[in-house]
Amino acid sequence: MRDPWERLQDMLEAIHRVEKYASQGRKAFDADELIQTYILHYLQILGEAAYKIPPDFRKKHPVVPWDSIQGMRHILVHDYFQVDLNAVWVVVEKDLPDLKQRLQNIDPLGAHETPAIYRAGKPKAKKRKKR
Repeated sequence: MRDPWERLQDMLEAIHRVEKYASQGRKAFDADELIQTYILHYLQILGEAAYKIPPDFRKKHPVVPWDSIQGMRHILVHDYFQVDLNAVWVVVEKDLPDLKQRLQNIDPLGAHETPAIYRAGKPKAKKRKKR
C-alpha cells in the first residue's frame, strides 16, 4: 500500500505530465484528440491519488482543495462524454500551477516553509551512527 507521501509524489508526477503537453498551448489542445485524452487521463490520476490519501492527512493540509480535485476526477471518469474542454483548459492553465505549488510546500517533517523534501522520494529517517 502506498503511503501519503508517495501519493503526493503521484499527484506531482501527474501535474508534470499534464504540463508536458499543455505547454503546446490551447490551439494544440483543441486540435488534437490525443493531447486531450492524455491530459484528461493524467487529471484522472491526479484525482485518484488525492482520493487515496487518508482523511487524517488531508485534514492536516487544508490548503490543498482535496474535494475539488476528487470532484473533477469524478466528472472525468463518470461523465466523460459531457466533459467541458473549456473548463478542463481553465483548470490546466489556472488551477494546476497553484496546486503544484501547494503540494510542493507540504512539509513532511511538520516544520513551516520547507519545500517538498519528498520530491526525490519518500522522506527517510536519519540513520543512527553505530558505536
